[in-house]
Formats: sequence, structure tokens, C-alpha cells
Amino acid sequence: MLSQLGQIALNVEDLERAVEFYRDTLQVPFLFEFPGLAFFDCAGIRLMLSKPEASEAHGGSSVLYFKVADIEAEARLLTSRNVKFEQAPHLVARMPDHELWMAFFRDPDGNLLALMSEVR
Repeated sequence: MLSQLGQIALNVEDLERAVEFYRDTLQVPFLFEFPGLAFFDCAGIRLMLSKPEASEAHGGSSVLYFKVADIEAEARLLTSRNVKFEQAPHLVARMPDHELWMAFFRDPDGNLLALMSEVR
């Protein structure tokens, strides 16, 4: 069952300006940066700021990341319900204490959604 969001992505035009606004003006706890990305802690839900991909228009919907314990099992379950994944679950980043895995899919309106799993 999908119920808990783990991360929300938000497109921004100028990442440096956005980081200053979220970190310094709003004082949202800053977590880390990765090339082209900045992450903040919103009471346990990560907010990821990034510039839109070349194929995306600025101002589109945010990507909702559903946090799951077993990404492979959840992907199989959703696939059995005719959810079409854009790619199989895959490793996105190795952190000091866990690996971050994701698998992306779309809703009927074409909005991008994802499963995410933090594997220790």
C-alpha cells in the first residue's frame, strides 16, 4: 500500500538562488547538494530542488516519491496491476549509511511518480 511520501522534487530556474532562499530565508534544514541538485529536510520528507531536465518545461508538476521498504517487491506488485515503469528499480546514490534506490512510473495523466527505497 502506498501512503508515505519520501521525497518531493521541485523545479527551479536558478539553483544557487533557490538554495539561499530555502536555506537562509525560509530556514528549511539543508541536507546536502549533489551536482545540479539540493536537498532539504521537511520534517522527514526530503525536498529536492533542481533545474528542469531539457525535455521538461519549468512549472510542471512535482515528482512524488513513495517511500517503500522493498522496492523490488513493490515494483513487481504494481507491475502486476499494469503499472508501466520507465526503468527497473535502480541504484541512484550510495550514502555513508545506506543506498538510495528508485523506480519511476507515470500516473494516467502522465505525471511522473517514483518508488524510493533506502537500503541499509
